[in-house]
Amino acid sequence: MLFPPRCVGCRQVGSWLCPECRNTIELLSPPLCPRCGIPTPGGKLCPRCQRAALQIDGARSVAFFDGPVREAIHRLKYSNVRDLAVPLGEMMVSYWQDVRLPAEVIVPVPLHTRRLRERGYNQAALLARELGRGVGLPVLEDALVRVRETSPQVDLNAEERKENVRGAFHCPADQLADKDVLLIDDVYTTGATLEACSLALRQRGVRTVWALTLARAR
Repeated sequence: MLFPPRCVGCRQVGSWLCPECRNTIELLSPPLCPRCGIPTPGGKLCPRCQRAALQIDGARSVAFFDGPVREAIHRLKYSNVRDLAVPLGEMMVSYWQDVRLPAEVIVPVPLHTRRLRERGYNQAALLARELGRGVGLPVLEDALVRVRETSPQVDLNAEERKENVRGAFHCPADQLADKDVLLIDDVYTTGATLEACSLALRQRGVRTVWALTLARAR
């Protein structure tokens, strides 16, 4: 009662993401690059994937990383507004129901243990839980671990991002062998983190690795 939720977009009291602001979010819709999911004419491979496709079966994102989505992710990630995982997770559920990506199990991109202690939670895991509840798929939060602490990706270019996360993830058991895995993260920028996770999962015999992120950079 003392601190009611305010929409991250318009600051209206009542919800963290009001219907009006949700309707302004630009969703990613076909035609898309079949590999990385960025809009592309005719649904063909985008120029980047033609040059060097990510080592992942495919990636999709719900919306562009701007406007209310950008603000919501920042509040979820850095301001401890964990309740935002619910409306954001609902967006991911709705998107997944439309595209039906191959998936038997959901795996969130993990944080390093030190960063997890500092933040107190993993925003990707919060989104994964909401998605799992909404679509009826199990979520395995311990199936992938970050074994090496990496520098923040935000100020790095594509090649630096790829090198930064190389070998940073490990799949500690064979529980995902011959399964279709859906990776979950908050933002897709260059795909380097998702690719590093995919390579770690492939080493344990995972059949397919697709990724779904809430947002992606333009």
